[in-house]
Amino acid sequence: MNIYLSSAYLAPIQYYAKFLLADRICIEQHDNYIKQTYRNRCSIVSANGPIALSIPVVHSSKEKTQMKDIRIAEHGNWQHMHWNAIVSAYNSTPFFEYYQDDFYPFYHKKYSFLFDFNEELRMLILEILRIKLPEIVYTDSYQTKFLSDELDLREVIHPKKDWTETDPAFKSVPYYQVFDQKFGFVDNMSIIDLLFNMGNESQLILAKSNR
Repeated sequence: MNIYLSSAYLAPIQYYAKFLLADRICIEQHDNYIKQTYRNRCSIVSANGPIALSIPVVHSSKEKTQMKDIRIAEHGNWQHMHWNAIVSAYNSTPFFEYYQDDFYPFYHKKYSFLFDFNEELRMLILEILRIKLPEIVYTDSYQTKFLSDELDLREVIHPKKDWTETDPAFKSVPYYQVFDQKFGFVDNMSIIDLLFNMGNESQLILAKSNR
């Protein structure tokens, strides 16, 4: 099966579970950038509950810009703020110390394009997960028609959409979260929530997340 996904910033568990289902993952780079999606935001669990981290981008709502051409805005110190939020949320988790050096450079090196930043992070995460990967390709045009063995999830995996209604192939599998006694289990958070809390067992949770 070919599965089409948008590029995403520290995408949720739902997104990474698809890498265990597909024969080929097609990462879309010719879609028009849309605000308030996982393209530039992720959700983590902090000591105050779930919070969203958003990367500021250069984008005009009056103009359509392909995702591959979206630039990260230079104003604001978002990398510093995101890294501090991640450290604050996860420094007491079992595996943060083990993985922090892998993620640290992404918040201290300048990136021009959102797509490049997202994709380098994605490649790191898949390497850490140590799962048998499908073929991964980038689209060369924006496709609107799909074959019977192709699945378009580019706009299905979305922070504003209820995955229980839009993606029946995904199920939430509870795992240990450092703040679960305070908030209960919070589902479908960023993949780093799973990695920092569960470490090497993350791939087992991902496998169980596919119906």
